[in-house]
Amino acid sequence: MTPRVRAPELPQNYPWLNTDYPLSIKQLKGRVVILDFWTYCCINCLHVLPDLKYLEQKYKDSLTVIGVHSGKFDNEKETENIRQAILRYDIEHPVIVDQGFRVWQEYAVRAWPTLMIIDPKGYVVGYVSGEGNRDTLDELITQIIQEHQNQGTINFQEISLTLEKQRQPLITPLAFPGKVLATPAGLFIADSGHHRIVVSNFDGEILHLIGSGKSGLTDGAFEEAQFSAPQGMAFDEEKQILYVADTENHALRRVDFQQQIVATIAGTGEQSHHICPHEGVGLETALNSPWDLVKVGNTLYIAMAGAHQIWQMDLASGIIKTYAGTGAEGCFDGSLTESAFAQPSGIATNGHELYIADSEISSIRGVGLVETQQVRTICGSGDLFGFGDVDGQGENVRLQHCLGVEYFQNYLWVADTYNHKIKLVNPRSGNCQTVLGGATGLQDGQGKNACFFEPSGLSAMGDYLFISDTNNHVIRRVDLQSLEVMTLEFNGLCAPDVCVL
Repeated sequence: MTPRVRAPELPQNYPWLNTDYPLSIKQLKGRVVILDFWTYCCINCLHVLPDLKYLEQKYKDSLTVIGVHSGKFDNEKETENIRQAILRYDIEHPVIVDQGFRVWQEYAVRAWPTLMIIDPKGYVVGYVSGEGNRDTLDELITQIIQEHQNQGTINFQEISLTLEKQRQPLITPLAFPGKVLATPAGLFIADSGHHRIVVSNFDGEILHLIGSGKSGLTDGAFEEAQFSAPQGMAFDEEKQILYVADTENHALRRVDFQQQIVATIAGTGEQSHHICPHEGVGLETALNSPWDLVKVGNTLYIAMAGAHQIWQMDLASGIIKTYAGTGAEGCFDGSLTESAFAQPSGIATNGHELYIADSEISSIRGVGLVETQQVRTICGSGDLFGFGDVDGQGENVRLQHCLGVEYFQNYLWVADTYNHKIKLVNPRSGNCQTVLGGATGLQDGQGKNACFFEPSGLSAMGDYLFISDTNNHVIRRVDLQSLEVMTLEFNGLCAPDVCVL
């Protein structure tokens, strides 16, 4: 707990989102205030959001949550990018853009996420860092309310806000598509913002919509099933089964196209806080934000972003376990049991080695499968703050929060997400070169003339590379011969509740 000090006032001349006007500590006198210091790349910050939503609903007449966005990456300091993150994660409280870390420094914050609790008289009464503190906060808020009710210093009333989602509703056919998978059976799209899987042929004709479009964890027929911000996928062509990383449900799902049924195969629906390597039966083992999948033989390998580990699931036995990573967040090469990752968010393979987009250290890693079960850093600094936009070789390369990786024809295609570029990496030499993308935006064209907005997923097949252009809400197709980029159109596809196919 901090000493009893008056809460520093919030800047009024900084950009504010999810509100028509800046909020002040003075103006909020009589209410409990929680300042959530966050940055939108951070998986731990994202894990705190459901807890805050629970508390906001429970104490809506006496609690105000304010997000203080103190961006880690350069890309996260742009107001428009923060607005997109608010829409993507359905944040319903005011957010101040903490330019130059001023508020962070005034409150002596040291880590993301940190929650600072301010009482109705405007004093800081405590703080918690990290995730998993909902019960502690709940108890503290109840105690503060009771104490100030007795003193007559609490003001019970709801505050009305104008949210970004009211100004900019998500009515695009796709919403923040996270990953894409090209297969001979068609194109699978994780329509993450609409909580569904879209399946089309390569001419843009919709073959299946899987999921009701409402966030939830429900098995059953395609139109009844529910997902929550699904991401990576892997396809078993022989059995016609799609495996899905159901990220915000902390689960793995199996989509059976012959029976047209969705089933959960791993995860309990609750987030795991068990970081140390372990194993268990799929449906009895809690997971932690699985972000991407790749299938090798009868084994699924999972980029477990929330646990900073690589996991594996034996599809025959149903056993799921840690494959690599201690659970510490960082970059450590060596044996599987000694290695460390930092929010791995993309995974691909050549059958002998896994390739990982290790987002928080802006690096590409290799993880041995057969002969040498070792972890190596292919390119990037391996440092939590070693990011940028520099082509080159090995550790001299600088990426910025890379989320996607695809192995194709002996090379790695990398979605360098926060640089809005697609880069080509030689997995043997570590050489990395920009191939597609330049300025931020939505523009078709050739090579570096094309523009993207936080691309997150990649999949190659035949003569084409497909890209989930996440913040543009579209899928792009690249001709690998000419490097010409075009935006795909999907006939009749609409946002849920907007129109019916």
